[in-house]
Amino acid sequence: MRVDLITREYPPEVYGGAGVHVTELVRALRLDLDVIVRCFGLPRDEPNVHGYLVPAQLAAANPSIATLGVDLEIAQDVGGADIVHSHTWYANAAGRIAQLLHGVPHVVTAHSLEPLRPWKAEQLGGGYRVSSWIERDAFLAADAVIAVSHGMKRDILRSYPTLDEQRVSVVHNGIDLERWHPVEDDALLRSLGIDPDRPSVVFVGRITRQKGLPYLLRAAAQLPKEVQLVLCAGAPDTPEILAEVRAGVAELQKERTGVVWIEELLSQHDLSAVLTSATTFVCPSVYEPLGIVNLEAMACGAPVVGTATGGIPEVVDDGVTGRLVPIDQADDGTGTPLDPQKFVDDLARILTEVVSDPETAKRMGAAGREWAERDFGWQQISKRTQDVYRSVLS
Repeated sequence: MRVDLITREYPPEVYGGAGVHVTELVRALRLDLDVIVRCFGLPRDEPNVHGYLVPAQLAAANPSIATLGVDLEIAQDVGGADIVHSHTWYANAAGRIAQLLHGVPHVVTAHSLEPLRPWKAEQLGGGYRVSSWIERDAFLAADAVIAVSHGMKRDILRSYPTLDEQRVSVVHNGIDLERWHPVEDDALLRSLGIDPDRPSVVFVGRITRQKGLPYLLRAAAQLPKEVQLVLCAGAPDTPEILAEVRAGVAELQKERTGVVWIEELLSQHDLSAVLTSATTFVCPSVYEPLGIVNLEAMACGAPVVGTATGGIPEVVDDGVTGRLVPIDQADDGTGTPLDPQKFVDDLARILTEVVSDPETAKRMGAAGREWAERDFGWQQISKRTQDVYRSVLS
């Protein structure tokens, strides 16, 4: 079976969870299948990986139109595949057009949904309507849709109610447990400005509305003074959200020590060391289909405090592998807390409870590592994905 896997992100150009998912999935699928990767960006040296740049005449176009230019070139090259599998709206148009052009079955993996990210209009302008159209048409016409959590499946069917539920399967994100594991490196921590002898709350994620970073900054002001806040945060969606976060960090640094903001992308070893050092990891997202970073934290032995939204409750077993923060959210697609101050207060309260009981936090971290080993290894994820391929071909 030849699978042409289409993605915006692929090493070395990976900046989010979807890129991590694709990278690990390709590695696992190639043990059984012939996989050709077609990705955005510069040519790659890896065999059977093809990079595609934005056509020169579209270099100054709206990002959604530039994306379509890349997708058209990819779709042309897909001929001969048995399955085309696209990830995120950036690649969905290529998969959909290839489906029409070559008659090849199209599988879509949903890592997020455009109707539930209306703030992207800040980033794309009218291009957000284009990206929404691309996603809707690809989903409704797909031979199969893979959701990365049961929460994501519910969101898909809510966003696209005419989609046949039988065509939607759940295959969770996974984690490479050989590469992600506890790393003790106090010298590295100190070089990054982290005190290994102080308790810490660690956040890792892009600076985007869905990740809830402004709420975390407000909650951090209520944490015990000895607790560090470590932010591994970059790749802002817009200048506006970056400015908001920068102002929030500056205000927090006036009030307390131990506020560490690491903007550069850390190596896997370095990030593993930061996660291992965490008294607790925090995922304050208002929208999160699953959150691979939660699995990375668990694999490094850190308990996870996460918002009880999307697929996070499928990763965080409340009181066992971490804690869930309750949230009542607007149903307008933004995920905005109906009572923002209550969400901030609950987040601060639960974080304080976890960091104030390091022995329990350590036990939850160990349980998280065990759960990741049992349920989220990439071989299991690969087999479930191949089951979807076979169901489509049959």
